[in-house]
Amino acid sequence: MSRRLAAYAVCIEDGRVLLALAVGRDGERTWTLPGGGVEQSEDPYDTVIREVAEETGLEAVVERLLGVDSRVIPAAEHRRPGSPEHQNVGVFYRVRVTGGRLRPEPNGDTAESVWTPLPEVARLRRSSLVDIGLALARTLPPSGHVDPVPVGGLIQH
Repeated sequence: MSRRLAAYAVCIEDGRVLLALAVGRDGERTWTLPGGGVEQSEDPYDTVIREVAEETGLEAVVERLLGVDSRVIPAAEHRRPGSPEHQNVGVFYRVRVTGGRLRPEPNGDTAESVWTPLPEVARLRRSSLVDIGLALARTLPPSGHVDPVPVGGLIQH
C-alpha cells in the first residue's frame, strides 16, 4: 500500500470557496481544494501555505485546524492501472487570503483556481476532499473528524 500525508486549504469568503482545477496525467479534470503532499521534514501547517501560493498565486494565513481525514483508495479504483491500494491522510486547515493574485500554477497540475459560490459546488465534478473540507468548516466537530464521503457520480477520489 502506498501512503501520502497532505495538507488542504479551506478558504471561504463571501459565500464562496476557493477551488483548484487539477488536471491529471490522462487529462482528467477534477475540482479540488488547494493543497498537496507534505514534503520531507515539512510541517503540514507550512505545507498548506506553500501549496496555496504555488497552486493559486495567493498568499494565505492559517486561521485554524479543522480536522484530519484518512481514506483508502482500493487498487481497483486507482487512476493508474496496476497501482497498489493507496491511503491518503489529509490535514485540513481554514485559511484566509491576505494578498496575491489568482493565476494558474506555473508548470504544475493546477490549470486554474476560482472562487466558487457554495451552492454551485454540488454540480461540479470534484474530489471528495472538497466535501470533507466543507463539512469540517461547516460543523467544526470537536473530534476533527466527519463521516466519509461516498465516491461516485460527480464525486471522485
